[in-house]
Amino acid sequence: MNKTLLSAPLTHGGYRAGHPWYYFLGGRIPRLKEIRDAVIQSGYRGYMADRIDIADALPEPRRSEKLRALRADVRAELDRDIRRYRVVARELRFYRHEQATMSPGHSCDDVHTAMSLKYAHIYNGFAHLHVLDTLLGKQLDLFAL
Repeated sequence: MNKTLLSAPLTHGGYRAGHPWYYFLGGRIPRLKEIRDAVIQSGYRGYMADRIDIADALPEPRRSEKLRALRADVRAELDRDIRRYRVVARELRFYRHEQATMSPGHSCDDVHTAMSLKYAHIYNGFAHLHVLDTLLGKQLDLFAL
């Protein structure tokens, strides 16, 4: 993979990939690995960070059980988001192909908004998954007081 893609945020025309204008202005569709790598590089923990921290503070074995349950929920939601992301990406490619023969509009369309929303959902999903996997990789002392 191109190292410049990993070191630079996913931006185009002054907008990040989570903004509809990124796609409206012709920003390329980010690959899932690029989104995941951007999350890890940023250190972002996702909107569920507080909920994950509460589960992490539980005593064992409840901690691990709760974290595994959260991980299963996050993974299922992320899988749904990825399936939808792929559909919307195809729609955007088709839209761009169709628009190539027309003059560009002055505002973004539904497909641009849908793409930015799915990007944001996947970004959060990868953030949650990364945090959960990191926490589940640490075995706490079962006898700690």
